[in-house]
Amino acid sequence: MSAPSITTIPSTPLPTRSYWLACLAVVLLQTFAVAPLLAAEDYRTVVVADPYLEMRTGPGRGYPIFHVVERGDTVDIIKQRTTWYEVRDANGKQGWVTREQLAQTLRPDGEQTSFERATIEDFTNAKWETGLLAGDFGGANIVSLYGSYSLNPNVSFELWGSQILGNFSNGWMGSVNVVHEAWPEWRVSPFFTLGAGYIRTEPKSTIVQSEDRTDQIGHVGAGFRVYAGRRFLLRAEYKSYVVFTSRDENEEVEEWKVGFAFFF
Repeated sequence: MSAPSITTIPSTPLPTRSYWLACLAVVLLQTFAVAPLLAAEDYRTVVVADPYLEMRTGPGRGYPIFHVVERGDTVDIIKQRTTWYEVRDANGKQGWVTREQLAQTLRPDGEQTSFERATIEDFTNAKWETGLLAGDFGGANIVSLYGSYSLNPNVSFELWGSQILGNFSNGWMGSVNVVHEAWPEWRVSPFFTLGAGYIRTEPKSTIVQSEDRTDQIGHVGAGFRVYAGRRFLLRAEYKSYVVFTSRDENEEVEEWKVGFAFFF
């Protein structure tokens, strides 16, 4: 008896695999061909104007203060996480300070430092993104977590992990995707995606026990990202999967998901 699938959507012939892999190879080659070289990070230096600047061990008020930078000393701003900034003083000590503290610092020329909140321009140019989405995968429930890195405003790579919960079988899925946005500066930004990975199917207990199986997958899809304010966004997408099974026929699965994400 053959192992049950997560979906009952009609299957496609096995030669489809070569077409999917060829499409993925073309996109990857084009991506590396046009991706710009990443320049070394430029640190921003500010001068402490208040009596002191408090450094914490992490980006939150629950982390302890471990070091104080005195007035007149300089710090380099390394990176930002929401309203917290990681800084480094002249002695090499690194810690986290609030936006409110840094707003009281001065530039090296003596002018007041400005730290604006995240805007739609930050949404367009963000390098990193992570989010949680949920939806339907061929009639089964799916919850997915992803992380993304942008090579430029138009092209990004994503790593996905998903948990699938169906009536007859459960499973998990992992994939690597390439995403292209034609208009990243729009508040509602459509995108197209292409990727490949693996799916693990674990049938639920029945009278006749079916074997678990792991299969390769490929997908194409489309969706949109909506800038919601600050560093949050809404994301919705549709994907069409092909599961390359070890049997005579492959399976087609349709998926839709919606959720929220955070960029930085």
